[in-house]
Amino acid sequence: MLRVAELVRHAVAQLLSRGEIADPVLEKHVVTVSRVKMAPDLKLATVYVMPLGGQDEPAVLAALERHKKFMRGEIAQGVNLKFAPELRFRIDDTFDTVSRIDALLNSDRVKQDLTPQVDNDQDDFDA
Repeated sequence: MLRVAELVRHAVAQLLSRGEIADPVLEKHVVTVSRVKMAPDLKLATVYVMPLGGQDEPAVLAALERHKKFMRGEIAQGVNLKFAPELRFRIDDTFDTVSRIDALLNSDRVKQDLTPQVDNDQDDFDA
């Protein structure tokens, strides 16, 4: 499943980067294909995308949905599978999650827990 997901990810990314899809919305945006998740039967591929800067996410998803039949046909030719997977597009929210975790780790409350505390009770054990 992972190998097929990676092949589908590369195929979708190539279609978007080469400009093979004639759509005004997709032509204005650089779209990153971050990951693809395959169903166990390999008949459904969930493609996680993110437009550069996170702008116009609904418009980009709508444009991808309009062209998913064309993309499915192109993927079928590029990836040698018994069945061409049906494509489903989702916005990848892992970038937001990573930013939120990074902000938490850099907050003052977490930093105070990570700094070593000086323990004055240790002098009592030296005597």
